[in-house]
Amino acid sequence: MRGVNTHDRGFDPASVIAVDDLPDGLVAVDDAGRVVSVNRAAERLTGVPRERAIGADVTDVLPLRDAEGRDWWKWLDPYGGLSIRSRQVELPLLLDRRELLVAARFVRSPARGGRVVRVVVTLRDAAARHRLERSRADLVSTVAHELRSPLTSVKGFTATLLAKWERFNDAQKLVMLQTVNADADRVTRLITELLDVSRIESGRLEIRRQVVDIPARARRIIAGRVAAGEPEDRFVLTVNEPLPETWLDQDKIDQILANLLENAVRHGRGKVTIVVEPVEWGVAVSVRDEGEGVAPELASRVFRQFWRGNGRRRGGTGLGLFIVKGLVEAHGGTIGVQRAPGGGAEFRFTVPTGAPDFA
Repeated sequence: MRGVNTHDRGFDPASVIAVDDLPDGLVAVDDAGRVVSVNRAAERLTGVPRERAIGADVTDVLPLRDAEGRDWWKWLDPYGGLSIRSRQVELPLLLDRRELLVAARFVRSPARGGRVVRVVVTLRDAAARHRLERSRADLVSTVAHELRSPLTSVKGFTATLLAKWERFNDAQKLVMLQTVNADADRVTRLITELLDVSRIESGRLEIRRQVVDIPARARRIIAGRVAAGEPEDRFVLTVNEPLPETWLDQDKIDQILANLLENAVRHGRGKVTIVVEPVEWGVAVSVRDEGEGVAPELASRVFRQFWRGNGRRRGGTGLGLFIVKGLVEAHGGTIGVQRAPGGGAEFRFTVPTGAPDFA
């Protein structure tokens, strides 16, 4: 921990870099209550520069108080109390009216029942937790809303058919069964999206690479849209060859292209143009529409969960672009949105070229 002071014996630059890479704040305190280590996140959360914090009393660096105004370090009493104490669970505390989530671990010598020789304090911004809680609440609300409509339809039609089967002719039965089938597909798509979100957020998304012909996959997605009733002349595919070989997950590339085309059809107007072209380190794919486009100040928000174009709900869960970004980045690629050359929005993603290392 003392690695933040280059004059200390046993200085290890690599350990400092590792501690500074932590997303949470970390402050280490010695047996005299003096700060001996501060990482970059702790500097940001406390507003106290590392140079000023090292060697200072912990109460000057962390003047934390609980909701009742009590001094946290005083009632924590890390050097007193039971000798079997090893930690303080995470609690919400106030630092200059800012809420932080604070936990502490007591390092003893000897480890079992010895005196406290160091206290390691971790800090997290409570605002991040509140955002996560709101995101989860939004997810529950969205799922409930999206499931209610198709399930109500399925229940209504199946109950009607079971109760009054003989009263309907074959054509009427077919219409009702087609509606039930479409609503079941809608529920399946929602569940698939939720599973994708879960895998992206947990880092469990698996990429199964093979050689993928991106223009061929785009033609297949367009053909599916046309077969579903879209006019064929609404879609334009431009391929700038030669294209390098790309090793990608074919199913996920299909999902990326399908979501971007769905977004362009739903939120845009006019023709939808797909451009596939080589770039310096891979292949770039642009999907352009002729709609209102995305305002520059909204460009950083469109890939968030539950984003709705221009604040208006136009169907869907609002998860599609979030999933697209996760799938592109899982391939080592990047994606962004800008104004298309002829107006409208242009979503452009790039994936790297070359075969993976199977060794």
